[in-house]
Amino acid sequence: MICPFCFNGETKVTDKRDDEKDSIARRRRECLGCGKRFTTYERVENINIIIIKKDGSRQKYDRIKLENGIAKACKNRPCLGNVSGIADQIELEIRSSSKNEIPSREIGELVMNRLKTLDKVAYMRFTSVCRSFCDLDSFEDELNELKKEN
Repeated sequence: MICPFCFNGETKVTDKRDDEKDSIARRRRECLGCGKRFTTYERVENINIIIIKKDGSRQKYDRIKLENGIAKACKNRPCLGNVSGIADQIELEIRSSSKNEIPSREIGELVMNRLKTLDKVAYMRFTSVCRSFCDLDSFEDELNELKKEN
Protein backbone atom coordinates (compact mmCIF):
# COMPACT_ATOMS: atom_id res chain seq x y z
CA MET A 1 0.00 0.00 0.00
CA ILE A 2 1.36 3.42 -0.94
CA CYS A 3 1.33 6.16 1.69
CA PRO A 4 -0.98 9.03 0.61
CA PHE A 5 1.29 11.54 2.35
CA CYS A 6 4.84 10.73 1.20
CA PHE A 7 4.11 8.05 -1.45
CA ASN A 8 6.39 5.55 0.25
CA GLY A 9 5.56 1.97 -0.70
CA GLU A 10 6.26 0.43 2.68
CA THR A 11 3.54 0.48 5.35
CA LYS A 12 2.52 -1.77 8.19
CA VAL A 13 -0.95 -2.69 9.38
CA THR A 14 -1.52 -1.57 12.97
CA ASP A 15 -5.20 -2.58 13.29
CA LYS A 16 -7.55 -4.72 11.22
CA ARG A 17 -11.33 -5.10 11.46
CA ASP A 18 -13.53 -7.21 9.23
CA ASP A 19 -17.19 -6.55 8.62
CA GLU A 20 -18.42 -9.95 7.45
CA LYS A 21 -21.91 -8.66 6.67
CA ASP A 22 -20.68 -6.23 4.02
CA SER A 23 -17.44 -8.08 3.15
CA ILE A 24 -15.36 -5.00 3.94
CA ALA A 25 -12.02 -5.07 5.72
CA ARG A 26 -10.88 -1.89 7.49
CA ARG A 27 -7.17 -1.57 8.01
CA ARG A 28 -5.35 1.11 9.98
CA ARG A 29 -1.87 1.53 8.49
CA GLU A 30 1.32 3.33 9.43
CA CYS A 31 3.85 4.52 6.87
CA LEU A 32 7.36 3.22 7.58
CA GLY A 33 8.80 6.29 5.83
CA CYS A 34 7.06 9.31 7.37
CA GLY A 35 5.31 7.61 10.31
CA LYS A 36 1.86 9.01 9.48
CA ARG A 37 -1.22 6.82 9.86
CA PHE A 38 -4.11 6.32 7.46
CA THR A 39 -7.07 4.00 6.97
CA THR A 40 -7.83 1.77 4.01
CA TYR A 41 -10.99 -0.17 3.20
CA GLU A 42 -10.96 -3.34 1.15
CA ARG A 43 -13.94 -5.09 -0.38
CA VAL A 44 -14.47 -8.07 -2.61
CA GLU A 45 -13.52 -7.31 -6.19
CA ASN A 46 -16.17 -6.47 -8.74
CA ILE A 47 -18.97 -8.91 -9.20
CA ASN A 48 -19.16 -10.51 -12.62
CA ILE A 49 -22.70 -9.59 -13.50
CA ILE A 50 -23.99 -8.36 -16.83
CA ILE A 51 -26.54 -5.53 -16.76
CA ILE A 52 -29.27 -5.58 -19.40
CA LYS A 53 -30.06 -1.97 -20.30
CA LYS A 54 -33.48 -0.65 -21.35
CA ASP A 55 -32.47 -0.75 -25.02
CA GLY A 56 -31.42 -4.41 -24.74
CA SER A 57 -27.68 -3.75 -24.77
CA ARG A 58 -25.50 -5.45 -22.20
CA GLN A 59 -22.75 -4.00 -19.99
CA LYS A 60 -20.57 -5.24 -17.16
CA TYR A 61 -21.77 -4.15 -13.73
CA ASP A 62 -20.05 -0.93 -12.64
CA ARG A 63 -20.24 0.11 -8.98
CA ILE A 64 -19.12 3.64 -9.83
CA LYS A 65 -22.16 4.13 -12.07
CA LEU A 66 -24.41 2.87 -9.29
CA GLU A 67 -22.86 5.21 -6.72
CA ASN A 68 -23.00 8.18 -9.11
CA GLY A 69 -26.70 7.63 -9.77
CA ILE A 70 -27.48 7.41 -6.06
CA ALA A 71 -25.29 10.45 -5.32
CA LYS A 72 -27.10 12.56 -7.93
CA ALA A 73 -30.44 11.71 -6.33
CA CYS A 74 -29.06 12.49 -2.86
CA LYS A 75 -27.32 15.74 -3.81
CA ASN A 76 -27.90 18.44 -1.15
CA ARG A 77 -29.91 15.97 0.94
CA PRO A 78 -29.08 14.57 4.38
CA CYS A 79 -28.82 11.06 2.90
CA LEU A 80 -25.75 11.93 0.78
CA GLY A 81 -23.46 10.26 3.33
CA ASN A 82 -25.28 6.94 2.84
CA VAL A 83 -24.42 6.47 -0.84
CA SER A 84 -21.68 3.90 -0.29
CA GLY A 85 -23.81 2.00 2.24
CA ILE A 86 -26.74 1.82 -0.17
CA ALA A 87 -24.42 0.57 -2.92
CA ASP A 88 -23.01 -2.04 -0.50
CA GLN A 89 -26.53 -3.30 0.31
CA ILE A 90 -27.47 -3.53 -3.35
CA GLU A 91 -24.26 -5.35 -4.25
CA LEU A 92 -24.89 -7.81 -1.45
CA GLU A 93 -28.38 -8.45 -2.78
CA ILE A 94 -27.12 -8.85 -6.35
CA ARG A 95 -24.38 -11.24 -5.20
CA SER A 96 -26.84 -13.33 -3.21
CA SER A 97 -29.01 -13.88 -6.28
CA SER A 98 -27.82 -16.65 -8.56
CA LYS A 99 -28.33 -14.58 -11.71
CA ASN A 100 -25.49 -13.87 -14.14
CA GLU A 101 -27.52 -11.16 -15.86
CA ILE A 102 -29.85 -8.64 -14.30
CA PRO A 103 -31.99 -5.95 -15.92
CA SER A 104 -31.05 -2.37 -15.02
CA ARG A 105 -34.72 -1.92 -14.08
CA GLU A 106 -34.30 -4.42 -11.21
CA ILE A 107 -31.27 -2.55 -9.87
CA GLY A 108 -33.25 0.67 -10.15
CA GLU A 109 -36.06 -0.87 -8.11
CA LEU A 110 -33.57 -1.93 -5.42
CA VAL A 111 -32.23 1.63 -5.22
CA MET A 112 -35.73 3.13 -5.15
CA ASN A 113 -36.75 0.81 -2.29
CA ARG A 114 -33.75 1.94 -0.23
CA LEU A 115 -34.23 5.64 -1.00
CA LYS A 116 -37.98 5.51 -0.33
CA THR A 117 -37.36 4.70 3.33
CA LEU A 118 -34.36 7.01 3.61
CA ASP A 119 -35.31 10.28 1.89
CA LYS A 120 -38.49 11.00 -0.09
CA VAL A 121 -36.95 13.79 -2.19
CA ALA A 122 -34.00 11.61 -3.22
CA TYR A 123 -36.49 8.84 -3.97
CA MET A 124 -38.50 11.08 -6.30
CA ARG A 125 -35.35 12.33 -8.03
CA PHE A 126 -34.12 8.81 -8.68
CA THR A 127 -37.57 7.55 -9.65
CA SER A 128 -38.07 10.33 -12.17
CA VAL A 129 -34.95 9.21 -14.05
CA CYS A 130 -35.39 5.47 -13.55
CA ARG A 131 -39.02 5.37 -14.65
CA SER A 132 -38.52 8.00 -17.36
CA PHE A 133 -41.59 10.07 -16.58
CA CYS A 134 -42.74 11.49 -19.89
CA ASP A 135 -45.01 14.18 -18.51
CA LEU A 136 -45.92 16.05 -15.36
CA ASP A 137 -49.02 13.91 -14.75
CA SER A 138 -47.05 10.67 -14.37
CA PHE A 139 -44.66 12.44 -11.97
CA GLU A 140 -47.62 13.78 -10.00
CA ASP A 141 -49.21 10.31 -9.87
CA GLU A 142 -46.05 8.87 -8.33
CA LEU A 143 -45.89 11.74 -5.85
CA ASN A 144 -49.53 11.16 -4.83
CA GLU A 145 -48.80 7.44 -4.30
CA LEU A 146 -45.90 8.39 -2.06
CA LYS A 147 -48.12 10.76 -0.06
CA LYS A 148 -50.76 8.01 0.42
CA GLU A 149 -48.16 5.69 1.92
CA ASN A 150 -47.28 8.20 4.63
